[in-house]
Amino acid sequence: MIPSQFKYLRAQSVEEAITMLQETHGEGKILAGGHSLVPLLKFRITTPGTLVDITRIPGLKDVRIDGDRLLVGALKTHYEISKDETIIDNIPALAKTASETGDLQVRNYGTIGGNIVHGDPVADYPAIALALDAELKVEGEDGTEMLPVDGFALGPLITMMPENAIVTEVSFEIPPAHAEQTYLKYTHPATGYPLVGVAAIAGTGDDGTIDYIRVGVTGVSDVSYRARPVEEFLMGREPSEELIKEAAELAVEDAEMGSDLFASPEYREHITKIYVKRALYEVLK
Repeated sequence: MIPSQFKYLRAQSVEEAITMLQETHGEGKILAGGHSLVPLLKFRITTPGTLVDITRIPGLKDVRIDGDRLLVGALKTHYEISKDETIIDNIPALAKTASETGDLQVRNYGTIGGNIVHGDPVADYPAIALALDAELKVEGEDGTEMLPVDGFALGPLITMMPENAIVTEVSFEIPPAHAEQTYLKYTHPATGYPLVGVAAIAGTGDDGTIDYIRVGVTGVSDVSYRARPVEEFLMGREPSEELIKEAAELAVEDAEMGSDLFASPEYREHITKIYVKRALYEVLK
């Protein structure tokens, strides 16, 4: 289909982008990579009066360390994230997630900020973002605020994103150096979306017991979630094959499985347990 008519503006700064959004009186949308927005435009699911292009704003692709946090600019593309040495050295699971997001075109132009802000329940990044207590740096007409990714998505494509604001940075907790990390997904062959995606980070102390464990799950529910029952069950215990099997059974305890043409709730529950078990094996081997 053909999108409805809209006005196109290009912002040269964050402040200018916010002003442009304000002047649309709620009828504006941000354009970054466009891989989430453009399909909605074509199907006229969204019909904004104005698109504000932020791709030329400087500084929104920076990656830096701030204390125990890794900060990633919102315009950093999936491909750039997958190759960034600072990200690979500190959160390799984030780089792995980026390398498996979408297809080649999506990875070259899609951005981490747009991916998370879109609120798609089958996006890849929310798994690792939830596992590492990620926060979004949001700049808008009321100033700057940090919004936790946990609780940001309220439902499919519905988020806590304020009006007339843009995400400029995503902040991740850096796991301890001894922790192993992975992101595993069961990919839909046509779309590249995860039918289930699991981010797992775990480490054991000198006494052989688990002293760090994080598990995030995406693709199976209306909102991605952190599998806290799994974490609580494993924390402080010595890993074993039987323990991991028991923990994986808890991966759907607090989640409501989705249902669509691709998979039933029962099947999603089944594959979630399988992929959580595989991810835990990988980081606790």
